[in-house]
Amino acid sequence: MTRPTVADIAALSGLSVATVDRVLNARLPVRTETAERVFNAAQQLGYHGTGLIRRRLEQSLPHHRFGFLLQRPDQAFYQDFARALEHASTEPTQYRVAATVAFLQSQTPGEIAERLKDMAKRNDAVAMVAVDHPAVTAAVAEVQTAGTPVFALLSDFAPGVRHGYVGTNNRKVGRTAGWLIAKAANGAGKVVVFVGSYRFHGHEMREIGFRSYLREAAPHLTVVETQVSLEDGALAHEATLDLIRRYPDLVAIYVAGGGTEGVIAALREEKLAGQIAVVCNELNPFTHAALAENVATALIGTPLAMLSRSLMDLMAGAIVNPHADSVGQTFLPFDIHVSENI
Repeated sequence: MTRPTVADIAALSGLSVATVDRVLNARLPVRTETAERVFNAAQQLGYHGTGLIRRRLEQSLPHHRFGFLLQRPDQAFYQDFARALEHASTEPTQYRVAATVAFLQSQTPGEIAERLKDMAKRNDAVAMVAVDHPAVTAAVAEVQTAGTPVFALLSDFAPGVRHGYVGTNNRKVGRTAGWLIAKAANGAGKVVVFVGSYRFHGHEMREIGFRSYLREAAPHLTVVETQVSLEDGALAHEATLDLIRRYPDLVAIYVAGGGTEGVIAALREEKLAGQIAVVCNELNPFTHAALAENVATALIGTPLAMLSRSLMDLMAGAIVNPHADSVGQTFLPFDIHVSENI
């Protein structure tokens, strides 16, 4: 077969030979959309200069530096989130991204505030997972005033100050967990909710939604005092064992925040698989096994790939148009996993 020619690219792209020549040889400026058409046609035909076209396209694109601050690096979920962000940063075709992903070692508001301000010095926009606290809000206000938009991820914070929130609708997540528990619980009895911290707005909203649904639709289920795990599996493990001893009629557990591993481990130790309904978050090897073994009833998952792609465009838009109004809240659909669809 003969090698593809400029004429072949022109015919496939619907452009003139002269226009294709300008793109291939960088003779005159052309619109990005036109260059993309030439690149796509060249790639489809297997043209030998496709790589050169892509490099020239990338050189002409705006460059953005995005910073991401996530929570616990020891948790599988946040490792998955970091990978999703790094992958999504390579996908945009209208701009280029240099992504920096870092992890917070604690939920201390002072540390979060300092890490945010430090990252804002080296990036054009920042997105992070953080508690909602006056010290964090003050840092967000300082960074925003200096011209760096800040986005809240997964759990909202600094409402009215941060540029936008991207994640699930946590109140709906909580109500959905309530629906699942109401269907799965083995008769009347006690129900407990675990949150990582009341400073996580998302955990608070999930608990509110969960309690609201059970009040409306499952009065036979009594929600006892909320357990705070501090995102620590060992604390959740001890709390679960204590709850099992104190409440012989415990029929369900909803893990709205961290500590899932501890809850599951306690139920395994007590050989209570299938006897206590458990709804928790995020699919990973540990929770996958819990579903398969009937220790967990259902998981509510965050669509990390979709979230990461949406976030890139929102951050780029905030940089290009810094004086635009806040994007408010961007809610994404959440996933539901049970033993039969994993």
